[in-house]
Amino acid sequence: MQYILVFSLCALAIGWARPRKAFSAAVLFVSLLSIFWLQPLSPVRNLDFWLPLASIGMTCFVWAVTYPGEGRPVKQILPGLILILCVILGIALTRYLEPLCCLTQSRPPTIEVILVASASILLGSAAVFFVLPARPAFLWITIAILVGLFVVLKSEPIVIKLSGWLRGIMGQSQTLAAPTDLAWLGISFLTFRLLHVVRDRQSGRLPAYSLIDFAAYALFFPAVISGPIDRSQHFMSEMEKARASQTDVGWQNVTKKNTLGGARRILIGSFKKIVLADSLAFFALNAQNAEQSTSTFWTWVLLLAFALRIYLDFSGYTDIALGAALLMGITLPENFDQPYFKQNITAFWNSWHITLAQWFRSYVFYPFTRFLRTKHGFLPAWLVILSGQALTMSLIGLWHGITWNFLIWGLWHALGLFVQNRWSEWVRVRLPMGSISPQAQMLLKTGGWAMTFLFVSLGWVWFSMPTPELALRVFSRLFGISG
Repeated sequence: MQYILVFSLCALAIGWARPRKAFSAAVLFVSLLSIFWLQPLSPVRNLDFWLPLASIGMTCFVWAVTYPGEGRPVKQILPGLILILCVILGIALTRYLEPLCCLTQSRPPTIEVILVASASILLGSAAVFFVLPARPAFLWITIAILVGLFVVLKSEPIVIKLSGWLRGIMGQSQTLAAPTDLAWLGISFLTFRLLHVVRDRQSGRLPAYSLIDFAAYALFFPAVISGPIDRSQHFMSEMEKARASQTDVGWQNVTKKNTLGGARRILIGSFKKIVLADSLAFFALNAQNAEQSTSTFWTWVLLLAFALRIYLDFSGYTDIALGAALLMGITLPENFDQPYFKQNITAFWNSWHITLAQWFRSYVFYPFTRFLRTKHGFLPAWLVILSGQALTMSLIGLWHGITWNFLIWGLWHALGLFVQNRWSEWVRVRLPMGSISPQAQMLLKTGGWAMTFLFVSLGWVWFSMPTPELALRVFSRLFGISG
């Protein structure tokens, strides 16, 4: 709760202070502090400092690699480098100020080590910016690095080995290595924002941003934990609108409206997350109570509690993020639109984690199906659709973690999307809506909603369980096959 209060006050201060020329700098300043403050404590020594620093390094490097245009103005990079370095050193210096120590969960490393690491990252990014601009090969290498890092962090066996290696460097016991050691704050959302920027640079759609603007977008503090995954073009247009509104004659009315709307959204999100979702967590389906429950009825209760909890938790976080952004005059894209009330699985995925689904649609599904149609035109349309949906949903599943259960969950939804697509085509040709009575239409809509909610809820079994074997045991209890 303290995080919500502090960041809401920071956003409110930025919104009301009207720092027009320093708006991006103010947003970036708070964002830099937030990634160090929110980073969880790790048993690996000083990792709660090095991981946020790595996020900053990734952001600066991707900005330098993707900056378009022939010229390389110093004003585009120097203010950002100075601000970032000052914040990092300021956080490092808190280790020597006992009443203020520390913003990070543990005492930061020594100032000398931090200075060398920070200077290496920032000067390296500057070298890429000035010396190696506009090289297509670097863009592909950057994509490979980002995807490779993402795969490593989502694969538990690799994370354990990496944790053991880091523990060895720090002189700690390698036998205690665990996957939770590398809980890197916001890395999934940051990686996808950066991948979006690289792909837009490859396609020539990326405008030129200053380092301050770009870092404020990539590390935006309201969205650093759970998104949404905004596009850089939309975010920058919102930043510009927020800056422009601060000089308008009626800026006070606009700011009051944003304040009321943002506060309302934050309160709704906090209620969903803290009151409802956290209460449901006590009896929502998980590995422990799945083993203990032997009743069909109570297994269904556990499953439905999980379905409600995951929605309320995630959408609650999103409401808080959108509300905090609105306090500053920035409108982030919606991520949820009453998904459990939709009447088919396609509508569900158009309203559940909307920005992630749109990201995969834009960068995976459409390019892949376009490739199949152009390079393999002999393939039937249904096979192209099925292949695209299988690939896209598998990757969405693995985005949550590289496990068999997440893969099966993704394929579960791919199958549902394909069947619904074929069914809709069949119905559209043979049963035009104009030929069906209102009562029959209502029955079809109600049945579609019930089947969609049931299908999505059953899919959460794969999502919530750690192994396929345990998931199958839960299914057996749900349908009274055993226990």
